[in-house]
Formats: sequence, C-alpha cells, structure tokens
Amino acid sequence: MRVDAASQVEKDAQQAASDALAGGLDAIATGIAIWGSDRRLRYANRPFCDSFGSGGEVLGSGILFADYLRRVARSNEWLLPVLSDAWIAGEDAEFGADKQSEVALADGRTLDVVQKPIAGGGMALTIHDISKAKQNERALRQAKEQAETTDQAKSRFLRAANHDLRQPLATLRILIYNCMSEEDKSRRDDMLHVMEIAVSIMEDLLGSLLQIGQLDAGQILPRVTTFQLVDLFQRLDVQFRHLAAEKALDLRFVAPRGAVTSDKALLERILSNFVANAIRYTDYGGIVVGCRHVGRSLRIEVWDTGRGVEAEHLPRIFDEFYKAPDATRAKKMGLGLGLNIVKRLAILLKHEVTVRSIPGRGTVFAVVVPLGNVWHSAIGEPEISEMLGGEFVGVSTLLIEDDDVLRRAMKELLERWGVDVHAVEGKAEALRLLHEENLDPKLIIADYNLRGQYGTSIIRAAREILGRPVPGIIVTADTDPRVIAQVKAEGFPVLIKPVSPPRLRVLMHNLLFEPGLI
Repeated sequence: MRVDAASQVEKDAQQAASDALAGGLDAIATGIAIWGSDRRLRYANRPFCDSFGSGGEVLGSGILFADYLRRVARSNEWLLPVLSDAWIAGEDAEFGADKQSEVALADGRTLDVVQKPIAGGGMALTIHDISKAKQNERALRQAKEQAETTDQAKSRFLRAANHDLRQPLATLRILIYNCMSEEDKSRRDDMLHVMEIAVSIMEDLLGSLLQIGQLDAGQILPRVTTFQLVDLFQRLDVQFRHLAAEKALDLRFVAPRGAVTSDKALLERILSNFVANAIRYTDYGGIVVGCRHVGRSLRIEVWDTGRGVEAEHLPRIFDEFYKAPDATRAKKMGLGLGLNIVKRLAILLKHEVTVRSIPGRGTVFAVVVPLGNVWHSAIGEPEISEMLGGEFVGVSTLLIEDDDVLRRAMKELLERWGVDVHAVEGKAEALRLLHEENLDPKLIIADYNLRGQYGTSIIRAAREILGRPVPGIIVTADTDPRVIAQVKAEGFPVLIKPVSPPRLRVLMHNLLFEPGLI
C-alpha cells in the first residue's frame, strides 16, 4: 500500500510537471511540435496548432506528418510556393532534415519555419511570427532606397549648380584680367557690362537656390484664400507686357469671372514662371493665358507658339537644372530651376501641373486649381505678399529716397514682403527718426545721390547714432564704374536702378540672416 501511494504521488508530481510544462509552452509565442521517428506527432503547443488557423482539435497526438501537411495545404492559410501536391511531397521527403524557410500567410503575416532533427530519428518543428521584423526590414529598405535616391538627386543638383556657377565665374575671371590691362575706355565699358551680366546670372541662380532651399526646409507655408483671378492676371500683364513687346510677341490674358482657392502669392509665382518660360522660348507669334473648367476645378493654361519640346524630354522638364536640347537655341538661357520651383510649389499647394507640347508649334503649361465660392472671395484685399516664408515680417527698415514716386513704389514693394518700412526723402528726416522717435532699424536702404547728400554718409551717421553697424544697401541710377567701385570700396553692396525685386530680396536675406555670404 505504501509503495502504491508513493507511486501515485510520483505520478501526480510528474503529471503536474507535465501540465506546467505544457502550460508554459502554450504561453510562449513560438509554435513548437515534436514528431517521433514513426513520423507521428508526439506534442504540439497551442501557437503551433493556431499557425494555420486549424485550432487545437485538428492536431491530435499521433497524427502523421503527411496528414499534417495535407491539412496545412487545405487550410489555405499558408501561401504555398508551388502546387499543394508538389509541396506536400517535397516537405514529406525532407522529414528530419535540418532546414529553415519563410512562409507568407493569407492575412499578410510572415512565419519563420525551422526544422531540426532530434535523437532517435524524430524531428522538432518551430514556427515563429516574424511579420514585425519583415515590416521593419521593408521600411528600412524603402528608407535606404529613398535616401539613396535623394542623395543621387542632391549630387546631380550640386553638380549642376556647380557647373552653372562656374561658367559666369570663369567669364568674370577672364574679363577682370583683360580689363586690368585694357586702356580703351569703350572696350573697358563693354567688358564691365558683360561682367555685370555674369554677376546677374549668378544672382539669379543663388536666388533660385535660396527659394528651393526654403521650400525643402518647409519654411514657406501656404496662406490659402478664395480670390478672383482677374487681379492676378492684371498683375502678370503689367509684369510681362514690356518683355513680350521687346520680342514683338502678342501677350493676352483671358480671365474668367469665377473665383479659385489657393495661396495667391504662390500661385502667381507658378504662373509667372510659366509666362516667363513661354516668352523666353517663343520667337514668333504670342502667348495666351486662359482657363478651362474641369469638374470642380479650374485649369489655368499658358499657351505659346514657341519651338516646343520633344515628347522624350517632357517627363524631365520639371527636374532641377534640366534644359531640353532645343533650349540651347534661346538667346537668353534659363537656369533650369524655374519649372522645378513650379513643381515644388505645386506639391506644397496640392495642385496638379501638366505640360504638353508639339515640336515646332508650341507648348501648353497648366496648373489645376480648386474652384472657390465667389461670395467668399476677398474684396479690397491687400496687395499680394511675396514673402519667402515670412522671413522679412516685422523687419524694421529705414528707406531713404528723394524721388517721391520711386519712394512710394519701393515702400509698397517692401511692405508686400512684410517689412516695417519707414520711408523718408533725405538725411534730416532720417536722423530725426533716429534721434527723436528712437527708431531702431535692422536695415537701411538709401539712394546714393540725395540732392547733394550721399547715402553712404547717411548710413554711416545712422550707425554712429545707433552704436552698431546696421546693414545698409545703396541703390543708384549712376552706372559709372568709378562710382560703383567707390561705393563698394566703402563697404556697401550696390543695386542699380531699376532695382530687380528678386535681387533685392536675396541681398536683404543675406545681409539680415547670412552676412557671411556678403
């Protein structure tokens, strides 16, 4: 009796240990199955039974390995790499082999299936869900591919920028060398004129690079409103009328009566790039800017009768620095950045941009803009802001210009950029603002010749009052190289009238935020 009791206690302890082991194995995430040398199942935990959606009742102890394979195939949970009969035969033939494979499931998961031989001729089979790891692996691969693509694009971008900057720099280097030994004034003046053009090309390129950099950095935030296109078309007409007339081109704007919803300033920038591009590459005929209704949107189109672009080049026309081969015939080469800026702005605004062209007949650029409710459009709205990401908002600026009309125009331009402008006509009023009203400008823009006074001396006087070297810009209509050289020798950057707004904007940015570039 004592022996029987002890034996029962031992059996109960063994059963308890077995139950605890089974419970523990059921609790882990990895599926485990043990097969005997007779190919019959000795043990399978719950995760293994659930690995193909069968439930524990299907895998009873003693099931043959071949029958297990058939039930896996019939479950349709595993996406088999070959037909089910071929897969079953292949797996059954490799019973007991040491191998590993990955299996895709119908629900999108991925299993890692590992088979290991055990002593006595049996086999252990483990199944582990590696879906998360595979997702992370795919995400890392995609991120790596995207990073490589971005790096390649940046490398192409920098190589092209380097090339386009080196060309005018090489021209400047040669001209400076020649100019130093040139005694004929007319020829020297011609050289200086070409040098000025080379510098303007570099300024345009740097301005475009700055704009692209700000777009990439997310510094430009859309200000979406509802407005009527007629005002925007009128602005574009004023901006490009004379440029088109110089080439004897007919430029027409056909504005609709409806309203659209977009950022007015950024949309104007897109269209101005389209129109400038059309004028640049059109030699005869003209340009028409009009609109077509497309569902609940309006497609603004810019048609030209220019040389057109071959179909093979159209997919790349919005890439950085890309110029179609035919473009080399243009008298004034573009930088190959305007259309790339258009693409970036369109992505920012979620507007679709398209292009279609027939070589020898012309090109049509278009941007699709959502229609707006005309009753929600702004009435008597302020001038379009041309701020680059609001960088000049609130910047206190002292403007000194003795020409009333030009002073008003400059003040309006700066105010559109968000500048806090204090405009005066001469030295006395400028110093009064500094002395009596404690004006503390961050920038001074002054005409050079102010009826006997010089802008350079006024800026120096302002610096003495303020006790700091406030940045200053000199504008002048005097193109005499000696005058320009004198102003620069005094440490002031110079802009020639009529002042180019993009060049002024870039110069202001550099003086205020990147003085090391000056």
